Amino acid sequence: MHIKPGNILLSHRKGKWPLAILMDFGSARPARMQIRSRSEALQLQEWASEHCSAPFRAPELWDCPSDAYIDERTDIWSLGCTLYAIMYGVSHFEYALGESGGSLQLAIVNAQIKWPAGPKQPYPEDLHQFVTWMLQPQATLLPRIDDILIQVDELVSKYSL
Repeated sequence: MHIKPGNILLSHRKGKWPLAILMDFGSARPARMQIRSRSEALQLQEWASEHCSAPFRAPELWDCPSDAYIDERTDIWSLGCTLYAIMYGVSHFEYALGESGGSLQLAIVNAQIKWPAGPKQPYPEDLHQFVTWMLQPQATLLPRIDDILIQVDELVSKYSL
């Protein structure tokens, strides 16, 4: 599945945590896929270009190697992109489109993350590090969901009132 802000509905319940509902499973596919040829790699890239929004598409879906193992960590990448977009209201790679000769694909494949500048950041550095951790350009370095859940629990414990 491809996670992006437009696929998350939030319901605010008085006195409770917001309820998040995931929707639009048009990009759902088997999470694990062995790519064994250039033809298979190109098929995956073509599928991704049709079903995944460019700013939230993992690097391996832009430039898939001919011998690769694709797994659910592509969704971890999309989750990192989504968290950034929720925090700052824009995709973390959108600046590449506005730069002279900028390329969204190159910015994503090279993981050129640009954090908003300013002395008063609205979020703690721990949260920036957490999102950056989910945006590693190499799929094999991306955390797994169990690691994400542990880190979320630590962040919630640290910043809860």
